Amino acid sequence: MNSVLVIDDERNIRTLVARVLGQENIEVHPAATGKEGLEMAYEVDPDVALVDLRLPDIDGIQVLRELRTRRPETAVIMITAYGHIESVVMAMKNGATDYLEKPFQHLEKLRISVARALEEVKARREISRLQGMQEGRYKTTQIIGESGGTRRLREIISQLARSEAHTILVQGESGTGKELVARGLHFESARRSAPFMEVNCAAITETLFESELFGHEKGAFTDAKATKKGLMELADGGTLFLDEVGEIPLASQAKLLRCLQERTFKRVGGTRDIKVDVRIVAATNRSLETMVKDGGFREDLFYRLNVIPITIPPLRERREDILPLARHFLTEANTTFHKAVGRFGPETETLLLAYPWPGNVRELKNLVERLVILSTGDTIEAGELPNQFSGGASEGVFPADVTPREPRTLAAVELAYIQHVLRQVNNNKSEAAKILGITRQTLRKKLAEAT
Repeated sequence: MNSVLVIDDERNIRTLVARVLGQENIEVHPAATGKEGLEMAYEVDPDVALVDLRLPDIDGIQVLRELRTRRPETAVIMITAYGHIESVVMAMKNGATDYLEKPFQHLEKLRISVARALEEVKARREISRLQGMQEGRYKTTQIIGESGGTRRLREIISQLARSEAHTILVQGESGTGKELVARGLHFESARRSAPFMEVNCAAITETLFESELFGHEKGAFTDAKATKKGLMELADGGTLFLDEVGEIPLASQAKLLRCLQERTFKRVGGTRDIKVDVRIVAATNRSLETMVKDGGFREDLFYRLNVIPITIPPLRERREDILPLARHFLTEANTTFHKAVGRFGPETETLLLAYPWPGNVRELKNLVERLVILSTGDTIEAGELPNQFSGGASEGVFPADVTPREPRTLAAVELAYIQHVLRQVNNNKSEAAKILGITRQTLRKKLAEAT
């Protein structure tokens, strides 16, 4: 049940608020003085506090400030006598959510004001919850593995996160976990409470790149109906993750370089310099040095990004991490798909260790999820592994209803397997695409071609 604290020395106000909010199934805690109200606030931790500006012992603004310090998640609505505008302005500057004038002429305004404050508190708590989950999820402790390379990687992330480094370049093959490293650099740092913004540079066309990164002014181009902040501005105080930075168009690289050098930029169509404090974490699976030699990447931008490089070793070079990662993904998959697969069989683990993992950690995670969904027992045996795992039993490559009894085209076998996976996940196409290692659009295309 939602709770509201009302601090007012007038008994009739406390009674009226209790009666009106009681009808909304809200628990009301009354207090006649500022001191009594603060003591009650620490005891009951209310969602909303209604505070009179004129209290017999403590000034209402002082009570507001104390509540904002000790109970920052509590929304505060000030109660003021009619016409005290200066006091209202002071209250709003000190963090009040709203104000109500007494005597209350319209009780509906009381209901609406409290309802809005409750919604604000709910949203604020949900943001805090999600932020807490993200912080826990992206701490360096979530970078699983016991190899020397992984231990060094955790140490480097922790060290750089606490530093004042403004530009960090993360290099590694596709699927090694560059985004996880970028988030670790953010959530281990003093910037963790500020935004973490990310952009896949390969997914944005050249014409939209500058608008996406720097924003645009109203009327800057045909479709610019209103002023829009770019990711650089939205990430102020936090971190901007530029994934696949090698794909930035050459024409846009010069503007990014200027922004990195001066920490200022102009919106598209704008004339005013906007200053920001943003940590840039850039990531690539390509050799930027080679791209510079080939003329595909600016040399000066490369040196600006490459001040502090982090290289993530491929999974085949840290085999000590394979089984700890596989077991971690097994636990996650059991939770996600409501299964109870307990372990990998000894032969399965041997094959997992022998495999070269061209898709790195992402490939391992996708495989484990697929195996958990299709498994019918409590142990994943070697025969359940796909064909590319040498030594796996061939009869386990496909489920019985997919294995052809007579020669069939590759397309027919592929369709049969797709249909099998769809049945396993109750026709959830997004989940099926994830298991199959293809996009949802590709899955729909394959199904459409088969009909």
